Amino acid sequence: MSTSTYIVTGMTCGHCVMSVTEEVTEVAGVTDVDVDLTSGQMTVTSEGPVTEAAIRGAVEEAGYQLGS
Repeated sequence: MSTSTYIVTGMTCGHCVMSVTEEVTEVAGVTDVDVDLTSGQMTVTSEGPVTEAAIRGAVEEAGYQLGS
């Protein structure tokens, strides 16, 4: 099991959180996604390592950006 933490920028409401969660959950190997609206922090749990590019793509598909 692997856990990674990212910062997502551009979210302003619960719907934003839901959109990001849904897209990231669809990434192969991801088993859990926890997004905190206030801090923008997103914790991704997966069966094994997942590339940042895959997570970034899912977040962008939802309409948001990974922070640096």
